[in-house]
Amino acid sequence: MTRKSIAIPPLTDELACVLIDAETIDRRVAELAQQINHDYANIKEPLILVGVLKGSFIFLADLCRKLTVPHVVDFISVSSYGKTTNTSGNVRLLMDTRENQENHHVLIVEDILDSGYTLDYLDRNFKTRGTKSVKNCVLLDKPDRHVVPVEISYLGFDVPDVWVVGYGLDVGEKYRTLPYIAEYKHEEA
Repeated sequence: MTRKSIAIPPLTDELACVLIDAETIDRRVAELAQQINHDYANIKEPLILVGVLKGSFIFLADLCRKLTVPHVVDFISVSSYGKTTNTSGNVRLLMDTRENQENHHVLIVEDILDSGYTLDYLDRNFKTRGTKSVKNCVLLDKPDRHVVPVEISYLGFDVPDVWVVGYGLDVGEKYRTLPYIAEYKHEEA
């Protein structure tokens, strides 16, 4: 079998390089789904996948299409950044879930773990809702940026401490739909 080449659109002046190509992402998402399928194979009620908007939506869509365990999809929106590129540490709930999580297993699906404030907040929040368990599935982790210790249940990739875009992640709503993860040439204001 010959290896096919991967077509990557030309980078703009704002993107430094591709960190993770689409094929590598797809393979890793399939591996994560396989782990989740194994771990939740014997649950009686549907697993509730909670996507953290907006960044997780592409990752969540690809992940849930690869799951074989019964599941439902829900969303939550929180913010710890406001209109800046630096976290304030104060997490605000912008939109809550609609599904009742009581007596269900919940899997929080997050695009990136940076400071840890958001995932820590969500973990504590969902544990107060009478859930059977709360775990998380994080596409990207920046271990050097952690301020709050958070245990990752399922991890896609570690990435360096650079601004990343693509596959759901954005900067000012740009580059969110790129099929790969790229480094954005970020300059501090």
